[in-house]
Order: sequence, then structure tokens, then C-alpha cells
Amino acid sequence: MKELSTLIKREVNSPSPIREIMKMAEPKNIINMGLNPDEVISFGGGWVDHYAPDKLIEAYKSIISDKMLFHKSGGYSPTTGYEETKEALSIFEKYLFNENLENGNIIVGGSSSQLTIDLFRILLDPGDAIALVDPTYANYFGQIKFVSDTVKIKSVRFLDKDWNYLKNSKEILSEINELFKDRKLKAMLLATPDNPTSQILQNDFIKEILKISNDTGTYLIFDYAYKTQYFQDTYPEYFSYSPLNFENIITINSNSKWGRGLGRRMGWIEANNEIIKSMERMQQVSILCPDSLHQMAFSLYIKNSSRSEIKEYIDNVRNDYRKASEITVKAIKEHLGYRYLEPQGGLYVPVDVGMDSDQFVLKVLKNTGVIFVPGKGFGQSMVNGIRISYGPLVRTTEKIEEGLERVGKFIHGK
Repeated sequence: MKELSTLIKREVNSPSPIREIMKMAEPKNIINMGLNPDEVISFGGGWVDHYAPDKLIEAYKSIISDKMLFHKSGGYSPTTGYEETKEALSIFEKYLFNENLENGNIIVGGSSSQLTIDLFRILLDPGDAIALVDPTYANYFGQIKFVSDTVKIKSVRFLDKDWNYLKNSKEILSEINELFKDRKLKAMLLATPDNPTSQILQNDFIKEILKISNDTGTYLIFDYAYKTQYFQDTYPEYFSYSPLNFENIITINSNSKWGRGLGRRMGWIEANNEIIKSMERMQQVSILCPDSLHQMAFSLYIKNSSRSEIKEYIDNVRNDYRKASEITVKAIKEHLGYRYLEPQGGLYVPVDVGMDSDQFVLKVLKNTGVIFVPGKGFGQSMVNGIRISYGPLVRTTEKIEEGLERVGKFIHGK
């Protein structure tokens, strides 16, 4: 047989570190380690485990039980998504973040992952550059490589060697300013709340980056996968910024985390008209159109829910994750004794274990049946760090204590 492409041969040998540890945790591999899969506790998953809104469930039921509505859900939607879905997304953002949007600034996609790689495809030529935070979501690196292995990734370190996050913000802004002077640098991508650090970037810092990006014509991309999971009483001001206010802002959004829609894939991008038009052309060849059923159910959910109902649901969910984060931090202090970052949102606590994270994670798994994600895949600053996810355990928080107690006894020789 003839060989596969050079690109895929290269990337097959550089798999996602997160997916590799999750493969290692599959029941057959757990059994091969001499462990009982039923006794394994995983802090590895980047997913949520709260229940979807009752009215969203009802929306799906009403569509499935209606022959003509279900028939419609099996048809193509427009490539950019149904107009009623875009209108519903505008209402959703207005209710939660007081963001003003127009339908022309929205494109609905199959998922935020698909939208992200398609966005990279329309922004980046071979030889171009993009700025990423160190540490940041591990999947970005592979997505960029699949666009072109000659795209340069410029890392800006936010986590220093002493595990301070954005301690020297003036120096970091100065570095960003210099990077943005490079004509080949097309964009900077920021996740807030972040994966893996669960930190939320502050308003003043974002305003400075916005000024630099405006002056240089550089795109500023926000990954808002965890946008609804902020732990403060109020959200940052920039959560309300839209392409109507700032032409160079692009936001990537998802139904995965807020409504537990991880497997019901639907995402959307908010951007200026040129980006939306370009994304439409890209989606014509990448996914053809977004899923019709999920769009219809979301639109019906928004139509049948009041602002107070939607906000109450979001507030209850984010408070559940805030409580889970507090339980996790308390257990880290009590049982592990390692330094960590206090979550400001999201699903994670990054922890400095003081040794190669791959070795640490494997050793802990074999000896305790507890799974962590090694930090190496998130950037150089996390080589000796792990990501502890409380997301999958939000409804079973007693397992957080149990799992970290097991690890603590092992690492401290008790």
C-alpha cells in the first residue's frame, strides 16, 4: 500500500497527551496494571457532570415526539446556522453577560473544536505566527500543526517558575507588545477561564492587550468554553465585549460546559462580517452545516425560558463547581502539600508535583488507582505539574477527598 501523508505520519507519533492518559485509563489497561476499574478515581476528564436544564430536555422531547419537527431536524440547516438559533444565542449572551450581538456576527458550528481549527485555517498561512499562553489548552498545538507545520507558535509565559500567575504583568504586556509588531503574527489566543489553570484574566490586563492589538491590527481570540463558570460574584467586564464594539475580537463558544452538551456537539463563533463570511466558506467544505436537532432544541429552550430561569440555572451550576473546587483545594492542602493555583472558574486545579509529570502520573495511577493529567502537554511551565479536574466529580464530591487521600498516603509513604 502507498504511504499516508507526511503530516499524518508525523502527528500520529505526537498524540494528545490528555488522550493518551485517558487511553491508559481504559478498563483493559487498568486490569493489566492489577487494578480494579470500579475502584479507580479519575481527576483526568475535562468534562462537566451536572444535569442539563429541564426545559432543554423538554425541548428535545417535544421535537422527537412531533413527526414533522423531527423530520425537519433531519434536514440541512444553512451553513452558518438557522437564523432563529443565532437569535437565541444573542438572547442567551444578552441575558447572561449583557452582550449585544447581531445575527450577522454569529456562525454556528459542529463544535468549538471544529470551529477552532477552521478558524486557524482561515487566519494562518504557512510561515505565519500565532501567540499562545504558556500554559494553555493542549489541543491548540495539534490543531495548529494540522493547518501547517510551518506556522510558528509564539509562547508567552503567564506562569513563572515560582508558580505565580501573571505576577509581572507589565513585563508580559511589554513582551506581547513586541510580538505584535511582527507582521507575520496574525492573532493571540486567550482562554478565560483557562484550561489548565482555571484563572480568569483581569479587565485592566485585557484592555491593555486590546489596545496593543488594535494598534497593530492583530486579532484577539477568546476561547470561552468555561465562560459561564466564573466563581466571583460578577463576571469580568470584557465578557460583554462583542465584535460590534471591537472589530478584531473573535470569540469561540460552546454548549459543552454550561448545559452539559459535551456529546451534543454545538458551538458558535462571534466575529466581524469578514471572518463570518470566511468561516461560512470553510464550513461548506468541512462540515457542510451544523447539526439541526441541537440548534432547534436550543432555540426552543431559549424561547420557553425566562431570563431569570436561565440565569438561576447558570448560577446554581457555577456555584456547584465553585464548591467542588473548594473541596479539591482543601484536600490538596491536607493530603498532598504541593503548591497549586486557586481556581477562579472552570474545572481545574493545577498542582506542582516537583518532578516529571508523566512519570508522576503513571506512578500514582499504578499504586493508587487515581488518575491525573500530566501538565507537560499544556506548555513548558507545566512540565513538573499536573491538572486535577473536579469537573467529573461535581455530583460525587466525596470521591475528591477519597482520591486525594489515597495519593497523599502513597507519596508520603503512609
